[in-house]
Amino acid sequence: MGERVGAGAHRRLAAVLFDRDGTLVQDVPYNGDPDRVTLMPTAERAVQRLRRAGVRVGMISNQSGIGRGILTHAQVGAVNRRLEERLGPFDVCLYCPHTPEAGCDCRKPAPGLVLIACEILRSDPAEVVVIGDTEADVRAGEAAGGRGVLVPNAQTLAEEVSRAAAVAFDLLGAVEKALGRTVEPAEAIS
Repeated sequence: MGERVGAGAHRRLAAVLFDRDGTLVQDVPYNGDPDRVTLMPTAERAVQRLRRAGVRVGMISNQSGIGRGILTHAQVGAVNRRLEERLGPFDVCLYCPHTPEAGCDCRKPAPGLVLIACEILRSDPAEVVVIGDTEADVRAGEAAGGRGVLVPNAQTLAEEVSRAAAVAFDLLGAVEKALGRTVEPAEAIS
């Protein structure tokens, strides 16, 4: 089991980094079309809640479609801009363009994107929570020295849910866990 958010020294929550596909927006594989951006339920309320609390908000995403030649940087940028039109500007927005075989340091579950985001935000990784729909998202946050909250969807494997130290069943619930600085394993949000 991972450490509970807020365990030990009371650390402030400086930032929340969201995964994009399957977390903030419905997952459309290799989406390069901004018109296909559909927000996940509670995404807007979750992001607004963080901003009202003075927490910086970022997005980090694996975009292997670029490395596979399926997407361009311009297409990924257009989708990200549409998301920001819907949710407001992110304090940081980063993506890894590499394929899993590339062995880069930035592709989640590696901590690279989280560490770069923390450097840009001038935040201690221990004060950052990563929210995503896969174990790779959560592990990236933990590998950087921060925390992770899993928000499962229909594609999330049952094994990932059972291994996660913190689970919420919607984005607003995940944000409340991060803000409340207490995370109970596999606790359903009602």
